[in-house]
Amino acid sequence: MVPPSCDQALLLQAEFDGELGTAQSVALAGHREGCAACQARWTELVALRGALKTVPYHRASPALARALAERLAPATAAPRPRVARRWWREAASFGLGAALAASLVLTMRPARDDGMLAALVDDHVRALQPGHFIDVISTDRHTVKPWFDGKLDFAPPVKDLAADGFPLRGGRLDYLGGRAVAALAYEHGKHPIDLFVWPERGAQPTPPATERHGYNVVQWTADGMALTAVSDLERDELEDFARLWQKAP
Repeated sequence: MVPPSCDQALLLQAEFDGELGTAQSVALAGHREGCAACQARWTELVALRGALKTVPYHRASPALARALAERLAPATAAPRPRVARRWWREAASFGLGAALAASLVLTMRPARDDGMLAALVDDHVRALQPGHFIDVISTDRHTVKPWFDGKLDFAPPVKDLAADGFPLRGGRLDYLGGRAVAALAYEHGKHPIDLFVWPERGAQPTPPATERHGYNVVQWTADGMALTAVSDLERDELEDFARLWQKAP
């Protein structure tokens, strides 16, 4: 892990958890764009979150749940809030997540099942928090596309749909299934759209939109890339976005 050589680096965890006010979060996001130490720390935090999503989840049996409740009963009178978050910070501080993610990135790829679609929606919702939606801010695809060079092991297609009412706003890195993917930020009216992109073989036409947790999702495969659009747009509008994106040069 790169040691935080910037006094602002200590605030990154609070920003990552959505604990900062809007003004402070925006100011820190602007600072992060020009600070190598903060960029490195932010990348490690994102890698940790992505790696933890790959850990298998097993629901405890009723008997185990009762046994744990009985064992923990004395502690319930004096709860210790935010233990999980403190653990997260300690793990991040020692580079646990970065090491785990590094080993997983080489062997895992996103799989578009119900669990992955739910994760994509979760990432979209997280990105809507102040200062999280965009890492590179630009309406020019010739600025956004080169920004991913050296950050991904593939070149994501970036298209300009401003003339069709879906202007590009920028992009960012995200982590899904243990690997880095591109997230392209578009907009329609006041509705943000995340278009997640990663390599995938085969071809799949654009299917009708599905819904996850109140957000519409459209997914398709083209030119060796898997693409998934997530937004609170109306279903037919998000389907229009997908069709326009496929037709655009």
